[in-house]
Order: sequence, then structure tokens, then C-alpha cells
Amino acid sequence: MGGQFDSKPDLKAWLLLIFLSLIWGTSFILIKRGLVVFNAGEVGALRIAMAGVLLSPIAVFNLNQISKKDWLKLLLIGMVGTFIPSFLFAIAQTKLDSGLTGVFTALTPMWVLLLGVVFFEQHMRWRRNIGLLIGLLGSVFLILSGSQGKFQNINYYALFVIASTFLYGIHINFIKYYLGHLKATIITSISILLVSPMAVFYLFMNSDFVNKMEMHPGFWTAFFYISLLGIFGTAIALVIFNNLVQMTTPIFTSSVTYLIPIVAILWG
Repeated sequence: MGGQFDSKPDLKAWLLLIFLSLIWGTSFILIKRGLVVFNAGEVGALRIAMAGVLLSPIAVFNLNQISKKDWLKLLLIGMVGTFIPSFLFAIAQTKLDSGLTGVFTALTPMWVLLLGVVFFEQHMRWRRNIGLLIGLLGSVFLILSGSQGKFQNINYYALFVIASTFLYGIHINFIKYYLGHLKATIITSISILLVSPMAVFYLFMNSDFVNKMEMHPGFWTAFFYISLLGIFGTAIALVIFNNLVQMTTPIFTSSVTYLIPIVAILWG
């Protein structure tokens, strides 16, 4: 299986990576703006619901291309790559600033490599490992910088972000190894279609979303920010992300998280 990791990124891949970093680096400030009105659960659920609204037509059109063996895999991708992280990031940002949250995402390549080696027979290469180590040290430096150089200034809400990066590690490897026969748009649209009903149910049956719509003066402004997050930061970004996984390598794709902190810190 290791041969699947040998493809080298071309100019298109680099441009997509940079564009993706701009989208996801902006996501954290959008979450912050949404949290002014919504709680973390509502932010996560609305984000997924809006992504589902955009991608549902594509998903429905391509349902006949999905075999029985792929349904469970797509549900898993929807859960670990979209549903759970959407809630975890929103929870984290109730107590972490946007810049620091973005910095913690740079731990993703570490999980991609570790999970790839342990569970997906990915080969260890010294140049890749050195690059990963440099990136990891850079992440630690940025984390300390964002917390005034003291680990005690980092609260336990950072664990929600770290858990998300672990899930992204599963997401990336799983797509590369088990869903390479499907187009990125199909993977993204159907995986989100499968988890969207849970998000909508939570939003309308287990939250104050409807009451806030009727009574909160800032509802539509916050709704606009989270809609942007769902459309660009989830739907469009995941299509690009999943496409990059198939075009290049899991490590290259996850290296977008080394660029995200730059954008997130500038916004934060």
C-alpha cells in the first residue's frame, strides 16, 4: 500500500493547498462571530446543516454510484471528518482565541503519519520525518507564543482541538486507502448528506435555535457568519481537501495545517 504515497504535488496541488489554508484559516474567526449569538452545539450543527444544503443536490444525483460496501465508510468519514470536529472546534473556541485554535491544528500531520504507519502500512522516510519534526517544533513555538510562553496559560479546551486533529488523521488516511475509487465531490457530498439529518435534528429539537431566530437581535448576522462557514469552510473546503488527498499524499495534504495558523493568527 505504501506506493500510494509516492505521488508528488504539482503546481495545481500547491495552489489548492494555499487556497485551502486561506479558507480554513478564516474559519476560526467565523466561529467566534457565530458564538456571539449561538452556543457551541448550535454553531456546529448549523455549520453542517448549511454544508448539507449546498451539497445535497450533488449527493442525491450521485447516489447510484455508491456500492453497499461504501455506505458505512462514507458515514465514518462524515462523522470523523465533519460532524464531530465541527462541534469540537466550536466548543474549543468558547475558551480559546481564534489564533491559538488555528495553531493547534498544526498537530494534524503528526497524527496522519502515526496512524498511517500503525494502521495503514505507510512507510517511514527520513526526509519526511525531518520535515514533520521541523513543522511540529514550529507548532510548539507558535503555541507557546500564543500563550505568552507558558504552558499553564493553555487551558484544557485545547484538548478538543487536539482530538479533532486526531480525527482528521483518520479521515485523511481512510480516504487515501479505502475511498480512492470515488471522486472527491461524491465523497464529500454523500458523507455530509449522511450526517446532516443529525445536525438538523439537534438544531431544531435540542437547542434554542428557533427561539433565537424569533427573539435575538443579532441572529441573522451570526447566521450569516456560520452560513459562510458551512458553505466555504466545510462544503467547498472539504471537496478541495478530499481532492488533495487523492491527488497527492496524506502528509502533503495535512501540511495545510502548517499554513492555517498564519491566516488564523492574522485574523485573530
